[in-house]
Amino acid sequence: MSLQAGGELYLRSMTVADIDDVMAIETVAFVSPWSRQFFLEELRATHARSVLCQREGKPIGYVIYWEVSGELDIHNVAVHPRNRRQGVARAMLGHIIESATQRGFRRMTLEVRKSNDAAQTLYRSLGFETCGLRKGYYSDNGEDAWLMERKLQSRYTEPSQN
Repeated sequence: MSLQAGGELYLRSMTVADIDDVMAIETVAFVSPWSRQFFLEELRATHARSVLCQREGKPIGYVIYWEVSGELDIHNVAVHPRNRRQGVARAMLGHIIESATQRGFRRMTLEVRKSNDAAQTLYRSLGFETCGLRKGYYSDNGEDAWLMERKLQSRYTEPSQN
């Protein structure tokens, strides 16, 4: 996959060997970063999945999500600040949407800070709609979160029963 502002992107699942690079992104991307232990637990969870984005062999972003009961719940989307506004998050989320659609998932959900207009704009451009409000969702400052969802339609239809 190629992007206009800076070269080829390579998407793959995150591994334990990526934790140092992921933590380097996490600590500059968020005011209240997840802990190393939290990421390790996510990598061990049977329903947790990830996408790591690399450019020139260097991790520049990632998404952590869960697959549960035919639905995907996005838990964390992060792009290193120097790589933002280059289509990295769009590429990762597009990859997840495509895969989820092909595999027959029904919907995707995520929470986003009420103040994060840039992320909300990205999510809406990818077909997410606001469907609720989570009061005091963020523990660092009590900020509310918008709950957003994207309904998915399988590309495959069941054969008709004649």
